[in-house]
Amino acid sequence: MERVEANRRDFLRWLAVAGAGLAAAGVVPAVFAQEAAAAGSDVVVVLGATVVDGTDAQPAPHSAVVLVGDRIAWVGPAAELPPLNGVQVVDGRGRYLVPGLWDLHTHGLDYEAIFPPLYLANGVTGIREMWGYAENRAVRDKIVRGELAGPRVVMGSSIIDGPVSLLGPPVTQVATAEEARAAVRTAEAEGADFVKVYSYLGAEAFAAIADECRRAGLPFAGHWPYRVSQPVASDAGQRSFEHLFGVPVYTSARRDEILATLAGTPFDPAHPRTFFTTARELDRQATEAYSPWRAREFFGRLAHNGTRLTPTMVVNRVMCSPADTFAHDPRLKYVPRAVRDVWVEQLRTRAPVTPTEIAQQEAYFHAQVELAGAAHRAGVTLLGGTDCLNPYVFPGFGLHDELDHLVEAGLSPHRALQVVTRDAAAFLGRAATAGTIAPGKVADLVLLDANPVADIRAVRRIDTVVAAGRVFDRAALDRMLADVEAAAGTTVNARSVTGLPMHSCC
Repeated sequence: MERVEANRRDFLRWLAVAGAGLAAAGVVPAVFAQEAAAAGSDVVVVLGATVVDGTDAQPAPHSAVVLVGDRIAWVGPAAELPPLNGVQVVDGRGRYLVPGLWDLHTHGLDYEAIFPPLYLANGVTGIREMWGYAENRAVRDKIVRGELAGPRVVMGSSIIDGPVSLLGPPVTQVATAEEARAAVRTAEAEGADFVKVYSYLGAEAFAAIADECRRAGLPFAGHWPYRVSQPVASDAGQRSFEHLFGVPVYTSARRDEILATLAGTPFDPAHPRTFFTTARELDRQATEAYSPWRAREFFGRLAHNGTRLTPTMVVNRVMCSPADTFAHDPRLKYVPRAVRDVWVEQLRTRAPVTPTEIAQQEAYFHAQVELAGAAHRAGVTLLGGTDCLNPYVFPGFGLHDELDHLVEAGLSPHRALQVVTRDAAAFLGRAATAGTIAPGKVADLVLLDANPVADIRAVRRIDTVVAAGRVFDRAALDRMLADVEAAAGTTVNARSVTGLPMHSCC
């Protein structure tokens, strides 16, 4: 044992010298070595992999990445390493190392035996949870304290909507500017990382939220509030728009006509979904009259403001498909029966049925994919999000599906990978500490058996996941999946732990 510790200290002395001239995120790698020597931190070396670091750099074969505790301490050619005695070695030979993936539109973290492990098993080491409430904040805190293995969590506020809403509790409904400001102050007090705005907010309340968020230094993001011009919402500081809602309208030759129709259609408290159904159908019709010059104008405005689009094409694909399309997906074994039953019921009244409806919805989905590609080419930054907990959108797995759709939209595999790594971290204000593989960054990594730059589907071929420096090899990931399957089989109620109704926001 003494010899092992002596070898480890020899390696850390080498690391201190090798990293003495480097600084990343304001931290000198030598400091990691000194802290590790004092604190007994684990030292892990991923050896021999081709590093796809999330930047624009070319993949670097035969590399080594040294992790000390929960940070990356050194990245370079494997040949430059000293003898690896006394440290844990992960064999990366013939494999590809990428940064941990981020899903920036999720729900359901409070299914703590199912969702957090499914993220990790699929290489998703960070999420943006889009509806904050006490139960999922409690799960986030368990992850932070190390009591539960799971991804890093950026937590939204309670969803803030108007006095009429598609949603039930725990949505926050506001009718006035003062109520809207109070909702932002509550989000601030609860430690929300951002404020989530929703579809039926009034213009006065939205303006108050934007102003109060500026005062609090809180970003806000979410749905397009239908009573606010989308460009005006972007100008006001909305950081992202979800699901491409409204994007077909603002890029259509029929823009003004459709906006007038929406403005003249009331929100019906007795039948709140009626407006949403109308808006979605008008979105579909708008794609049939795409206007390149309106698109240039609209996308230019978003790009200028730094407003992102989260297409969530994986959930759009489901909503544009016949109800039974995914009924035999093998990943259903990871989903509790009660959730599956809700999914079936949700699609029963929303999915296309007739041949005409099916053809229209198929064309609508492909138009949305093309819009995402057009936005990207126009300089709008896309975010990778899935909207999991909606029908047949599976935690973790769904981000792999979303990456497929990003490539379908025209992004290269390398560029699509950057969307869910480097770009995600930059959007969250974490570019200095996450999103790429470099000294000083957090030790969130995924080791793949195939090259994701050649084929984005390689992200499905996971050998090892490192989350905050904790190593999960293939055997550990398989055990994780088996445990999730068992938990799904024994979960009786949709919210058996929290007592909440099963909800997703979109």
